[in-house]
Amino acid sequence: MTTATRSPQSTLVHSYLYLRRAIGLIGLALPVVLIVGKQLVQGGDLIGSLSGYYYTDLGNVFVGAMCAVGVFLLAYYGHDHVDNIVSTVAGLGAIGLALFPTTPGTAATTWDRTSGVLHLAFAAVFFLSLAYFCLRLFPHDGEQPPGTGVVYRTCGAVILACLVLIALTSRLRLVPEWHPALWLESVAVWAFGAAWLLKGQTLTPKSVP
Repeated sequence: MTTATRSPQSTLVHSYLYLRRAIGLIGLALPVVLIVGKQLVQGGDLIGSLSGYYYTDLGNVFVGAMCAVGVFLLAYYGHDHVDNIVSTVAGLGAIGLALFPTTPGTAATTWDRTSGVLHLAFAAVFFLSLAYFCLRLFPHDGEQPPGTGVVYRTCGAVILACLVLIALTSRLRLVPEWHPALWLESVAVWAFGAAWLLKGQTLTPKSVP
């Protein structure tokens, strides 16, 4: 079907597939762009978390990417009102964590610490909403082939596991020299990116048990 003969309904379907793919691609690319880009542009040590890259030369990339994801999620229209509520909450979480940066490692002011608390709250809302998409909404909307739900649920479980491990390693100060929050956040972002790419029919498992 050519663009000229494509029906309005078909155009709408393709628009939402592209929207899902855009969200997924940003999720998969962001950790790589921040980590590798900062080493190429600025050098120095790794940063302790993805959010910490706000204070590097790649800060605008972090803010722009999260705001873009937030806008895409706000524009996303799901199958029912639950989908729409969750995508709206996730979008606000993405924009909020971008606009309220994490607390800097040194010379933090009162506002920096307040912003850091807000950042953590928005980040929790964002990731929990994405996990809900993967665990409850995506597997049950009937769009994907039978068995694909296990992929979504795995992505959701990975997101939740990463959040728990981030909290534990931060609380117990485990192996800080390995930057556990950075890698766990990256895995969580990759998981949500993979789920949204699959939802956009970009990734199709050959076989799912």
